[in-house]
Amino acid sequence: EKDNLESFSLHFIFGPRQVGKTTLLKLLIRKLLETENPKSIFYFKCDELADFKELDEVIREYLKIKKVEGIEGSYIFLDEITFPREWFRAIKWHIDMGSFKNDVLYLTGSLSMFVKGEIETFPGRRGKGKDFIMYPLSFREFVQVVDDNITKSIGELESLDRYEVRDKCFKARPWLNRLEELFELYLNSGGFPLSIRSILESGKINKDVVNTYLSWIRGDIVRLKRNESLTKRVVKAIIEKSPTTISYHNIAREFEIKSHRTVFQHVDMLEKLFLIKVLHYIDPNEGIEVFYKQKKIHITDPFLYSILSYWCLTKKPDDPVIVESVVASHMARKYDIGYWKNSKEIDIVALENRNLIGIEIKYKKRVKTSRVRIGKIEYTITLSKDQFNDEPLIVPVSIFLALLNTS
Repeated sequence: EKDNLESFSLHFIFGPRQVGKTTLLKLLIRKLLETENPKSIFYFKCDELADFKELDEVIREYLKIKKVEGIEGSYIFLDEITFPREWFRAIKWHIDMGSFKNDVLYLTGSLSMFVKGEIETFPGRRGKGKDFIMYPLSFREFVQVVDDNITKSIGELESLDRYEVRDKCFKARPWLNRLEELFELYLNSGGFPLSIRSILESGKINKDVVNTYLSWIRGDIVRLKRNESLTKRVVKAIIEKSPTTISYHNIAREFEIKSHRTVFQHVDMLEKLFLIKVLHYIDPNEGIEVFYKQKKIHITDPFLYSILSYWCLTKKPDDPVIVESVVASHMARKYDIGYWKNSKEIDIVALENRNLIGIEIKYKKRVKTSRVRIGKIEYTITLSKDQFNDEPLIVPVSIFLALLNTS
């Protein structure tokens, strides 16, 4: 957007590795080259720099060029900024010295800089800067990559109003078979560009793709000074217990971890790395989260289920479990969500315009469902494998997610 290119701005783009951050920068640079002086655009990949001193040298070299060329304002793109040790010291110093007063900076990095709170070390130094989070592709975005005509034809959901969901999902019925096929592909590839390319080109995910993603996860764990074997144990617990409700005490006891506090610290790190999403119990009368009750913990992407199961030497869950996690992580990008449970359970409770809406996932043939109305949860939308029903509302999960724009 145009207002993201106004000086002075210090923007951060962060997200999982290999999710397309570098590609995004290059597309933005290509757009700028149509109208701007090429010498006012500076791109540098920082993954070979050792520390803030080397980063400072790189910045000074560009500032010299800028001065010689008489460039007033420039666009500076520093990719993989988290690699140089204490990188923020160089950026902060130059901001304080006024080196960037007419410039727009875009810095990309892994989620470790977000977890470490490094972004928060820039109070009052961001100008018009914003934070941008890049997620793996949602199912709708995956469909756009593979067959853009479908998303153009079916439109998108503007709300979770049951009548809108019913009308738009029923209208998309002619595309059900194709969307089911694509959804099965997505359950293997997830939303990561390398795994998508691998599965579209060869029908399977190559081992080197698995190793690439696994190495960035392990690298971030090391960078955050967490014990890898403990992290592995917590991840194993999450995979094996999903999608049932669990407590940190139970994980600690059952998986031989010293204390529930250690479990919490690792869960917190995994959530900030966007590898998992923690759902808290929602009080249906007050519409608020209850933190002391058990949690539901979801892995955020289908491909992550594959690589993390492989890493932990445990069985990858069956499709219905993965589908519930896919729906939860998609919904969490757009809404505040939790779950509700007593003798019955609502898998996901979403808050939209002060309304609580239930989402039930029943990824199987011949779904039976009954009306669950509890507290402020006015209605529940059931997501099936391929079934439609008007009252109570049942629609296929592939159609619902293809209509859900999470950006």
